[in-house]
Amino acid sequence: MNKLLATLIATLVTGAAFAQASAPATPAVVKAEAKAEKAVAAAVKSEAKVDAKADAKVEKAEVKAAEEKTKAVTKSADTKAKAKSKAAKADPEDKAMATAKAEKTGANADAKADKTAIKADAKVDTVKTNAAADKGVAKVETNAVKAEAKADVKAAGSK
Repeated sequence: MNKLLATLIATLVTGAAFAQASAPATPAVVKAEAKAEKAVAAAVKSEAKVDAKADAKVEKAEVKAAEEKTKAVTKSADTKAKAKSKAAKADPEDKAMATAKAEKTGANADAKADKTAIKADAKVDTVKTNAAADKGVAKVETNAVKAEAKADVKAAGSK
């Protein structure tokens, strides 16, 4: 196993050495390489900017969703507290009916808070999906620029 590994490494190093020994660069190749490096650098910078913007959108959506959820839970708790307080103040003969009404009000408040949380999470998921798509498109565009630059350098070398 060690001999096989050593042979593979030696082959790799030898192949790399032969690949390095290419024809001297012509002025056209040097110019094409400089242009290619500049284009690739701009594409990478643009991709990083898109990634940062997408991440910021996701973070903003998550913060907004957390605020909406907190607000909904607080509102639900307030509604339940008011209903229980009203039931507690009811006359003894109406107490059972007031308590049942308070429980119903509490259940409705909890349901409304849960719906709000689900909708907020759905919005965050949508923003995350769009951000991932934006990042993917930026990566594809960067790879296209890299491939185009490589082709331009190759074409300049064959002139």
